[in-house]
Amino acid sequence: MSVEFDFGGEVALVTGVGGALGSAVANAFVEAGTTVCGSDIIEPNTEDFLLAEPDRVDFYQADLSDEDDVAATIDAVIDEHGRLDYLLNIAGTWRGGTPIHETDADTFDFLFDVNLKTMFLASKHAVPHLQETEGAIVSVSARSSLEGGEGDGIYRASKAGVRLLTETIAEENLGTVRANAVMPSVIDTPMNREMMPDSDFEKWVDPKDIADVLLFLCSDAATVTSGAAVPVYGEA
Repeated sequence: MSVEFDFGGEVALVTGVGGALGSAVANAFVEAGTTVCGSDIIEPNTEDFLLAEPDRVDFYQADLSDEDDVAATIDAVIDEHGRLDYLLNIAGTWRGGTPIHETDADTFDFLFDVNLKTMFLASKHAVPHLQETEGAIVSVSARSSLEGGEGDGIYRASKAGVRLLTETIAEENLGTVRANAVMPSVIDTPMNREMMPDSDFEKWVDPKDIADVLLFLCSDAATVTSGAAVPVYGEA
């Protein structure tokens, strides 16, 4: 059964729009008729920017771990489009391979900046505008955030923080702004394939499939869903 969504006349901001998942989310919302604004620290038309048709989105270059950049980006979206209906917190990354006692403090700072601080800052500055439109936030946590594990505890902790902030935002905005998270297992991205070349890629999750879940969580079909952490594990 195919499902179609219509977000015509509405505005979404996708953080981390240049990555594999961010670009899939941007494309999905464009296809659903949304005016999509995308933000990333990476510039379009560079090797690491994976959105194939950057002209389909209104792009705002920003360091999303810097509050001034985030505030300016949200203000620019409102100035240019007059509203904000959806915030998709996609910006994030993985680092691991060492136990806690061998992990550099710089790695801690980096992962919490990219995975959690970006989500916090974007949500902080978007919520007042989302309250006006009774909009929605969807953020990316991780399956591995549900428990500790060997070698990537800092990553897991940062993604657990995404879940807890999601629950908090949902509780603080009952009846106005819905906030949910998705929890992927391993996403099928070029970077993950490069890091884990011997893995069974067929069991990984296609970014397009995750994007469809985000569409659902922002749609009228999910008006009773807020504060949830939705598994998107695929076959992993």
